[in-house]
Amino acid sequence: MLLGIDRLVREDFRSIRGMKIGLLSMSSCCDSRLIPTLSLLSNARKVTIAALFAPEHGFHGAVQDQKSIPDSAAGKGMRIYSMYGRTREPAPAALQKTDAVIIDLQDIGSRYYTFLWSAMLMIKEVALIGKTIFILDRPNPLNGIAVEGPVLDPAYSSFVGLYPVPVRHGMTIGEMCVMLNNTENLGADLRVVKIRGWHRRQYHDETPLFWSMPSPNMPHFTTALVYPGMCLVEGTNLSEGRGTTRPFEIFGAPWVDVERLLRELRRNDIPGAAFRPVHFMPTFHKYRGELCAGAQIYVTDRRRFKPLTAGLQIIRSLYRIFPEYFRWRDPPYEFEKKKMPFDILIGNRWIRQGIEHGASIETLEKRWMPELKKYRMARKRYLFYS
Repeated sequence: MLLGIDRLVREDFRSIRGMKIGLLSMSSCCDSRLIPTLSLLSNARKVTIAALFAPEHGFHGAVQDQKSIPDSAAGKGMRIYSMYGRTREPAPAALQKTDAVIIDLQDIGSRYYTFLWSAMLMIKEVALIGKTIFILDRPNPLNGIAVEGPVLDPAYSSFVGLYPVPVRHGMTIGEMCVMLNNTENLGADLRVVKIRGWHRRQYHDETPLFWSMPSPNMPHFTTALVYPGMCLVEGTNLSEGRGTTRPFEIFGAPWVDVERLLRELRRNDIPGAAFRPVHFMPTFHKYRGELCAGAQIYVTDRRRFKPLTAGLQIIRSLYRIFPEYFRWRDPPYEFEKKKMPFDILIGNRWIRQGIEHGASIETLEKRWMPELKKYRMARKRYLFYS
């Protein structure tokens, strides 16, 4: 398998030779041998890195979620321009120094993950000044076939979902950016350096690639596997396991009765999932230093497991059996100051209202299926890989 960066190296950077390059990437973005993209470009003949841009978590991927990041020095007279600080757009003055921009980011196949939206904001700005953008493509770690969840209502657009796509989108970052460049009429000169040897049915652990943490709370592939559903816990007063070694796989709160929770989860019989009771004490984030009770989710059959519906079922169960304690998280959240965090995550408000009124997850799923089917049809023309 060859990643986009592998193919750029194999052609000896021919397509960008002689150019001043703006690079939107992170130190975790490496070639198949684990050499960072920045190192490869910095050492390439007749290629100049003129500007370096970083998404959420910073270029080194060390900053925790929702922490504003200022511009910083990168050594050798270079600056890192933050796209997760005072503004989410790239600095116009920095873009003017470049002949072209390269985007190399590891998306994880979920609409909430902000790297995709940093890429789209970069594409939007570069389109305005008429320069070329190269996307070094990478596989979707959750495979490129399965799609799940409601398509985002544009009224709930935010930095955890700028454009109308479903929660689990089933595309690579290159495919998604090409599709949105077209459907949103951005008009960018977009060129994707495609992967070679990836099949859409493959999950990350079915490829020869190493897992390189794209952010502090995405330590394992198993984290990414449950993230499309378990990220929704961020929109509640439950801990999603940040501050533990198993974020998003562990969830709970000081007020959870473990036995009641496990009985309810097992009664619901979530396909492809198993649970065990846990107690944990987050070292940061919600309930820092407090003993929490809850559960750990295990994926026992990934082909049957639907992460989004599993996450919704877990939240519905906690809402139902702990009504005196469960709360929806209030704004602000991810630069949104008015709308409920759960609503901008799921992309509408009717799912939260449905849970409050006792609707089954099956009922909610039926409501979002027509739009999801339209999305499936619309994306077909943008799929690069077999």
